Amino acid sequence: MAVFSKLSTALRNLLAPRRTNAPRQDKAHPRNAESVTREVDPSTIRDIQISYSPFADGRADAGEIVWTWVPYEEDDGRGKDRPVLVVARASANRVYAVKLTSRSHIGDRNYQPIGSGAWDSQRRPSWVDLDQMYSVHDDGLRREASALEPQRFADVAKSLQRRYGWGIDM
Repeated sequence: MAVFSKLSTALRNLLAPRRTNAPRQDKAHPRNAESVTREVDPSTIRDIQISYSPFADGRADAGEIVWTWVPYEEDDGRGKDRPVLVVARASANRVYAVKLTSRSHIGDRNYQPIGSGAWDSQRRPSWVDLDQMYSVHDDGLRREASALEPQRFADVAKSLQRRYGWGIDM
């Protein structure tokens, strides 16, 4: 019986996936480096005009919640597919967006509650992270989830304006 146990353990170790310190490449991660979503420091961004202009056309527009692959803070090649709120166009093929989370952040000044909506299949309340901004390429867009209601978007825009001095055109 001991021989069988040793053989079983050896076989299990041989067939088990090998662990590596190399960053795991997520399946949702875009393959084209140009279309990768990047974190940007919002305090360095100037001349943004936040506007509300959702249009369900397959392209990310201000006021829409879209899904994209977002890198983890460690910037080690890992990340996850998640919803972000588009707040402004950065260039012809990129937008600025803030990430959403369904984890409660009551009382945290870096997060603003926006309620629930169609972007979350379970309709959980969401919070916008006012402290983390992303540059999302049009090709990195996974799907349009829904448009945030104008008043909820205006509340987020006002918070971003107070924090970073950005203009609002609504």
